[in-house]
Amino acid sequence: MRDVAKLAGVSHQTVSRVLNDHPNVREETRTRVLEAMESLNYRRNLAARTLVTRRSHTLGLIGFETTLFGPASLLYGIEDAARTAGYLVSIATIRTLERREVLEAVDRLSQHAVDGIIAIAPKPSVTTGLLQAPPGLYCVAVGGAGDTDAVPTVRVDNAAGARLATRHLLDLGHRTVHHVGGPHDWPEAQERATGWRDTLNEAGAPVPAVEFDSWNAAWGHRRGRELARDPQVTAVFCANDRIALGVLRALHEAGRKVPEEVSVVGFDDMPDSGYFLPPLTTVHQDFAEIGRRSLALLLEHMTDEEDSAPPAHLVVPPDLVVRASTAPPAR
Repeated sequence: MRDVAKLAGVSHQTVSRVLNDHPNVREETRTRVLEAMESLNYRRNLAARTLVTRRSHTLGLIGFETTLFGPASLLYGIEDAARTAGYLVSIATIRTLERREVLEAVDRLSQHAVDGIIAIAPKPSVTTGLLQAPPGLYCVAVGGAGDTDAVPTVRVDNAAGARLATRHLLDLGHRTVHHVGGPHDWPEAQERATGWRDTLNEAGAPVPAVEFDSWNAAWGHRRGRELARDPQVTAVFCANDRIALGVLRALHEAGRKVPEEVSVVGFDDMPDSGYFLPPLTTVHQDFAEIGRRSLALLLEHMTDEEDSAPPAHLVVPPDLVVRASTAPPAR
């Protein structure tokens, strides 16, 4: 830093102000200091800065091994928001969603002196693990059902998204809507089923039996083959887009045309959903917004150490994206 100051013709304190974006530096001086830094290939010593400020400017991010679009997109959305805010990200990946693995991930990240942790938490076991974080290490859980725990949470309104999908199909004139559920032990799957069921009850429509299994297309294909054999089935709401892909394949194989004979709606709005055949009507989740809100919530808790209020629970509303897989029922 002294070398930079000497080359730029300024004081050591001025270089420090430029590094910390202090407003009381003339633009001409700031430019000269930045040019000197570039010329000398100067990089600030983050380890030394951590010792002085007791902040590493690094956030821990807990994810899990999965190819599911939702959790993977959450991971990217959070990382992108942190990078935009000037934070480095240290990622700890867990193989299962068991509490023990979450505790081990928290321990690994705390050893790297992260300032806070954001965890993708589709199951309560993850949030429970965060409760065991060392004192002073702030945590936020993203996803799942979440607003009953002592950890701040950010999640999409799954029930509202299911209501949008079901209401759309009823408004098109369908007598009722069948649902293909996700895993029974995932709160997100249960919330989507609840939103679907409540909408049918409010409309006075029949509530068909629902089955839960997994998030993949193979499950959608198996359940879709069963639904395709029932001529009374004219509308299907799927718990995610991958399930919807399997249902579409099963309906095609059975000779049931979409949307002329059966309308199909998914959930997630995967980038490929608009290229399904036909393009899929689906519920859109704004993962970038979820990432920004989770980071803002974590930073708020990190900087307000005296706050004794209950943890905040933020809910991000979804949107319905209408495409060509839905239409009024055939006469």
